[in-house]
Amino acid sequence: MEATMQGKQQKEVKKFKTIPILVSLLLAGFIGMFSETALNVALSDLMNVLQITPATAQWLTTAYLLTLGILVPISGMLLQWFSTRQLFVAALCFSILGTFLAAVSPSFEFLLTARVVQAMGTALLLPLMFNTILIIIAPEKRGAAMGMIGLVIMVAPAIGPTIAGLLIESLSWHWIFWLSLPFLVIALLFGILFMQNVTKVTKPKIDILSIVLSSIGFGGIVFGFSSAGEEAGWGSPKVIIAIVVGVVSLLLFGLRQMKMKQPMINLRAFKYPMFSIGVAMVFICMMVILSSMLILPMYLQQGQGYTAFKAGLLLLPGGIINGLMSPIMGRLFDKYGPKWLVIPGLIIAATALWFFSSITVASTVVFVIVLHSTLMIGVSMVFMPAQTNGINQLPLELYPDGTAIMNTLQQVAGAIGTALAVSIMSAGSKSYMKTVADPADPANILPAFTQGVQNAFIFGMSMAIVGLILAFFVKRVVVNHKMNTPMH
Repeated sequence: MEATMQGKQQKEVKKFKTIPILVSLLLAGFIGMFSETALNVALSDLMNVLQITPATAQWLTTAYLLTLGILVPISGMLLQWFSTRQLFVAALCFSILGTFLAAVSPSFEFLLTARVVQAMGTALLLPLMFNTILIIIAPEKRGAAMGMIGLVIMVAPAIGPTIAGLLIESLSWHWIFWLSLPFLVIALLFGILFMQNVTKVTKPKIDILSIVLSSIGFGGIVFGFSSAGEEAGWGSPKVIIAIVVGVVSLLLFGLRQMKMKQPMINLRAFKYPMFSIGVAMVFICMMVILSSMLILPMYLQQGQGYTAFKAGLLLLPGGIINGLMSPIMGRLFDKYGPKWLVIPGLIIAATALWFFSSITVASTVVFVIVLHSTLMIGVSMVFMPAQTNGINQLPLELYPDGTAIMNTLQQVAGAIGTALAVSIMSAGSKSYMKTVADPADPANILPAFTQGVQNAFIFGMSMAIVGLILAFFVKRVVVNHKMNTPMH
C-alpha cells in the first residue's frame, strides 16, 4: 500500500511542467511586489501633486495592506474551491484592472480605489504561488526554490524605488503603473498557455461567520494601527475601538476554527512548534523590512533633500544584494538547516539598525548604502530559512492553511510595522519640539524630523532583538522525502 502511494506521488510530481509554471508565477509576483513598494518613493511627490498630508498618503500603502489582510486569510479556502488556473487568471485580471485604473487616476480617492483592486490580485496570487511551489517541488529542493521566490520578492521592492524615482523625474508618477501593465499582460498570457492545475478542488462548506470574523479581525487590527499614524495618534477613539474590535473578532474566529470539522483556516498548524517560531520570525522580518522601506526614502528626501530618483538609487544596492543572497541562503538552508543562518542574520540586522539610530542630516551616502546593504543581508539570512523550515514541519494537507497563515501575518506585520514606525517617528519629532524655545522656527523642523527617524530605527532594532531570542529555539525539520511528511 505504501509503495503504491509513493509511486503515485512521484508520478504526480513528474507530470508537472515545473519551469513554465514557475515563470508564470514569478513574473506575476515580481510585478505585484514592484507596485507595492514603487509608490513609497512617489509619496513625497504625490503629497505635493494631490495636496495631501503624509498620514493621508500613507493610506495608499495601508489600503493595499488592509485588502491583503482581509483577503489572504480566505485564500486557503479559495485554493480548495477553485482550480489553480482559475485563481491565477482571476488574480492577474484584478491586477491588470487595478494597475490600469491607477495609471489613469486623476485624484487621490480614485488612486486609492485602484490600489484596492490591485491588492485583490496580489491577495489571490501570493498564497497561490507559495502553495503551488510546495506541491510541484520535492522537499529536498525546496530551500533552493523558495530562494528563487525570495530573489523575485526581494529584488522587486529593491528596484521599485529606483525605477519609480526615474519615472517621476522624467515623466510622472502615473508611469509607475503604465510600466507594470505590459508585464502583467505577458504573465497572464504565459499562465493561460502553461499554468497547470496542481491542487484538488474539494469545495468544502463555506462558513460565512468565519469569513466575517476573519475580515473584521484582521481588517480592524490593520485599520487601527494604520490610523494611529494620523494626527490624533494612539489615543484616538477610532484607533482604540478598531484594535479592540479586531482582537476580539480574531479570538472568536480562533475559537470557532478549533471547533469546526472543516475550518476556514486550520489553526492546528500552530501545534507544530517550528511552524509557530517560523511565523513569528517572518512577522518580525516583515515589520523590520517594511518600516525601514518607508522611513529611509522619507529621510533621504526630506532630511537629506535628495530627489526621488537619487533616494531610490541609494537603496538599490541593498535590495539587489538581498535578492542575490536569497537563492544562496536557500542552498545553504538545504545543506545545513536554519539555525546557523537565522542567529547570525538577526545579529547583523540588529547591529545595522543600531547604527541607523545614530543617523543625522550630515550622514554620508556611503554610510546609508553600507548600512542598508548590511541590514538586507541580515534579513535574507532569516526570512526564507525560517519560512521554509516552518512550513516543512506541516503535513501535506495543512500546506494551504500554513501558507495562508504565513501570508496573512506578513501583511498584518507590514501594516503594523509601517504604522508603528510612522507614529514613533511623529512622536519623536513632537517630543523634540517641546524641548525647543521657539517651535515655530523653521530651523527646528529638520532636527525634530531626524530625532523621529532615529527613534523609528531603535524600534526596528528592538524587534530584531526579540527575533534573536526566538532564533535560539529553532531546530531543523527533516522531511521524510518518501511520504513528504516531517520527522520529529
